[in-house]
Amino acid sequence: MPGSLPRVMTVPALLGSLSRGANPPSLPSFPSIALPSLPRVVAMPTVAEAPRRLLQDCCSVLDHQTSGGVCGCCWALRPRYKRLVDNIFPEDPEDGLVKANMEKLTFFALSAPEKLDRIAAYLSERLTRELNRHRCGYVCIALEAMEQLLLACHCQSINLLVESFLGTLRLLLEADRPHLHILATGSFVKFANIEEDTPSYHRSYDFFVSRFSEMCHSDHEDPEMQIKIRVSGIRGLQGVVRKTVDDELQVNIWEPRHMEQIVPALLVNLEQGSSGSPAEQTEVCFRELLGRAAYGHINNAIRPVLMHLDSRSLWEGGGFAVRCFQIIMFSIQSQHSHLVIQQLLGHLDANSRSPASVRAGIVEVLSEAAVIEATGSVGPTVLEVFNTLLRQLRQSVDFQLTGYYDNARKHKTTSFHEKTLQDGVIKTIGSFANTLPVYQRSEVMLFIMGKIPVPGIYPALGSPNAGFEGSRMIQVMLLKSLLQVSERYDSSNLLTALPSSFLEPLLSFTLMDDPEIRLLVLSILTSLIDRRHNADRITAVSVTFDVSVLEQKEDTCSRQDNLFIRKHAQRLYRHVFLACKEESNGPSHYQALCSLLVVLSVELVSEEVLVDLIRLILALQELGVSNQESLSVLNRCSLHAVCAAVLHVLSQLGPPPPLRQHVTQVIESRQKGAPHLLPEGVLCDQPRIPNGDLMVDKDLLFVQSKICEALTGSSYSAQCERLNTPYTPQLTDEDRLSRKMSIADTISLQIAIDQESSADPQKPQTEQITFETLKNTIGKPLPFTCMSFSFASAFI
Repeated sequence: MPGSLPRVMTVPALLGSLSRGANPPSLPSFPSIALPSLPRVVAMPTVAEAPRRLLQDCCSVLDHQTSGGVCGCCWALRPRYKRLVDNIFPEDPEDGLVKANMEKLTFFALSAPEKLDRIAAYLSERLTRELNRHRCGYVCIALEAMEQLLLACHCQSINLLVESFLGTLRLLLEADRPHLHILATGSFVKFANIEEDTPSYHRSYDFFVSRFSEMCHSDHEDPEMQIKIRVSGIRGLQGVVRKTVDDELQVNIWEPRHMEQIVPALLVNLEQGSSGSPAEQTEVCFRELLGRAAYGHINNAIRPVLMHLDSRSLWEGGGFAVRCFQIIMFSIQSQHSHLVIQQLLGHLDANSRSPASVRAGIVEVLSEAAVIEATGSVGPTVLEVFNTLLRQLRQSVDFQLTGYYDNARKHKTTSFHEKTLQDGVIKTIGSFANTLPVYQRSEVMLFIMGKIPVPGIYPALGSPNAGFEGSRMIQVMLLKSLLQVSERYDSSNLLTALPSSFLEPLLSFTLMDDPEIRLLVLSILTSLIDRRHNADRITAVSVTFDVSVLEQKEDTCSRQDNLFIRKHAQRLYRHVFLACKEESNGPSHYQALCSLLVVLSVELVSEEVLVDLIRLILALQELGVSNQESLSVLNRCSLHAVCAAVLHVLSQLGPPPPLRQHVTQVIESRQKGAPHLLPEGVLCDQPRIPNGDLMVDKDLLFVQSKICEALTGSSYSAQCERLNTPYTPQLTDEDRLSRKMSIADTISLQIAIDQESSADPQKPQTEQITFETLKNTIGKPLPFTCMSFSFASAFI
């Protein structure tokens, strides 16, 4: 071709023919001609006399295969940034990066930042070539050089390097060598720690999220290498989060498609709690991820957790699930904790047809989450939280009765598993109630009370398939839930703790036939009245009890307490008296009654209350002596024991010493001749009951005249006249005016009418009392001559 250089003429020879200081002649433009590729191996004998630089020039030409003309083939005429880059590579890769030349390259990059993109592109080109030739030493050197340039460059110019750098990391992460994956991850973490001021509009981290998540699931055959790869993947995800979470211009890491990769990758490693596992690093990353979550991101972060626990059946046993949500609750911002609770409640509803063990695991997590977050965990929908839990209780009772947890009756369940779930739900209700302020706990107690089914009045409240037994079980479960809330209730005002709308339906349950329900109601009443937690100090009912261990009031009753006494005290005494007449009472019932009376005497200490309680005790003693209710010998002995224990406490709370002397005298007489009339002899596991009918001598009884005589001449003198009047439980005027009736009375009346109608078929049919007729009756004024009813206000 005309004008072409001869093949045998070298570039140095051509340059040497020019005179010193003369510029090379401009060459005419030639059409690009592809030169034949030269052999890679250079015959060393033929160039032994050439300078070493000429050999390097030839090798460079053979390595780079540049076609940029003469300047591309001559090392001396190559761009300076390329020469500086080439100089950082040593002859032996084991020698590492040439630091002196690296400093020159760094200085050049800082002096001419506009060349950074070319430097990065050329470094990436060198690294790619060395990677293809499996020269891992040179790959590490090239990557180290890029890291140093990233760290040295100013924030304004770092974007010129980043694209080439990230492309290089993608190349390394796509390679089939695990140590290169670890190397690339380490470089990415260093890059993630660099704070950038200049926004980037086109950078994407989707590949890194996917690749690092895949590394977290590594199942490499070498256990040590597997751990290293997983730890690197976790550190890489941590770097992605740090780089993107605070930059609105970056990819939204909180999108479901990213969270569904990141969260399961972390949870898989969090499960491995053994030594040497990546669990510790995983927990740090998981906490950092959740700690950076804003209000709108919580749901996207929690949903993959629930899906992961479902897919791997990790709810059963609850250990890992509880630990996982403990991390979540401790890591997120406290004002967002109610969102986690709502997610768990929704998931519990979604799994309502799952096995009892799964539902119990979710409930356990809910309980622990509520304990961790003491404030704000319930959020704005307080009653909805308790409604969901109560619905689970009701549903569990249905499953327990039918034996199946699905409508198709294909999946069986057991009473043991359902009872475990029910206990967990009741505990969770108490945990949530403990996080609420006092006024909201009152609302929750009213809400639960309104959910309790009442057979004969509100049969629709129970399940249509449950029947009477189902309604009874639901009553027990809801009363246990109510007890959980009341135990954590702390109010200085009894009118607030026991409003009429709550107290009246609660007292009506003391008249039901079920002994378990009555015992629960007595415990609820005691916990609500006991504002100083004295019930815990009454470990056992005894006639040797010292009231000094109790926390007593230093002042008289407050105005609110006096209002409570006037409004509710007589009704409370009446139901206590009627509860003592139940034949199905056991030692636990009488111990609960004794605790309730002692707490009443301490909390409402006044002359009026003390005299009323003495009248009530004497009426209970007469009930045990006369046996008009045909009580068993054990129950009659228990009544005498309760009277002795309560009077022993009352005599220490302020009355004159003669009263205490009389009480002590009677107790000593019983200790000598009738130990079965004392709590130590009858309210125990092996009660000592006399054979035959119970006969009580007069010297073993508390005498009303002696008690009245003991109170005469003291501040109690004004109340002695009332003491002379025996206590008779009757409907008060307030009960008549309220025109409400207890639940048990209503049911008994309905049964009596049915029996009377069936016994006398000739008699005209009496109209049955239904809810509608009762509702209509309540709306009409009744004369006082008519029978007055006492319905619980919650059911009007």
